[in-house]
Amino acid sequence: MELITELLAGVEEVSAFYAATNAIDRTDDWLVLKLNEEVGELTQAYLARAGQARDKGASPHELDAAFRAELADVFAHVLLLAHRFGVDIPAEVEAKWLVWRTQLP
Repeated sequence: MELITELLAGVEEVSAFYAATNAIDRTDDWLVLKLNEEVGELTQAYLARAGQARDKGASPHELDAAFRAELADVFAHVLLLAHRFGVDIPAEVEAKWLVWRTQLP
């Protein structure tokens, strides 16, 4: 899962720059709350894309792009949170999800 490690390094670098530029203290609480904010934005993007919320004049292509971007934000913030608390995401996914592959037909 070298890709996850590479992604995390880049995400951490960008997040640290963002925090420094905007005078944000990236506390444990901030990381959890920021993830929650991003999940809310993902929900908004999904609802707009699904026709269940205002599209604000965005085209279907723009709605799809916004949805993809918000998925990326959520993923990035999950990586940041895992890094902060020393969670090996690939190992945890293996233990929690992929262990069930033995039950598949």
